[in-house]
Amino acid sequence: MRIIAGKYRGRKLKSPPSLQTRPTSDRLRETLFNILAPRINGARFLDLGAGSGAVGIEALSRGAAHATFVDRSRKMYALIETNLKALEIDEDEVYVVNSEAQAFMQKCAKKQTKPSLTVGLLPRFAPFDIIFFDPPYAMDYETVLDYVGEHSAELLTEDSLVIVEHHKKKDLPGEFGEWRRYRVLKQGDSSLSFYKAS
Repeated sequence: MRIIAGKYRGRKLKSPPSLQTRPTSDRLRETLFNILAPRINGARFLDLGAGSGAVGIEALSRGAAHATFVDRSRKMYALIETNLKALEIDEDEVYVVNSEAQAFMQKCAKKQTKPSLTVGLLPRFAPFDIIFFDPPYAMDYETVLDYVGEHSAELLTEDSLVIVEHHKKKDLPGEFGEWRRYRVLKQGDSSLSFYKAS
């Protein structure tokens, strides 16, 4: 795996050792960021189900202001830390969390509704401009998406995007809360569903 464009272009990343973790392909990542190009500069990016961290690191390489990486696997957490250190990415630009996706989103929403809890931590829990959600294909996506829909005021900025990577045969909901799917991009066995608030 390598970084495709931006300040870390061409730099190699360590890949997950297990086939149980399915990295987003370089080709799909390139397509994703071609679409996100007008929005990525200065954005707060959440890589949810981050695996190796390749998607969030690509976002930083292309100008995102901050990336949060969330993965439930301790091995993936360690792998993300290794990749960030290898690229010498500033600690102020990243936050790496070993957590289930749902638990992390609940923590973020709670901290936004109780500002006193965010003193000194606000950059980590401030609303996101872009959420990229790529869980294991067997996972129940809807629980997390429904939570994001119900708490989008705390979790997302105005005019933000939620992108979900899923198997091409998995039928995701066309909407959750005020969020509507406006684009589906298929490549190989994978699809990307793009959502924005109506």
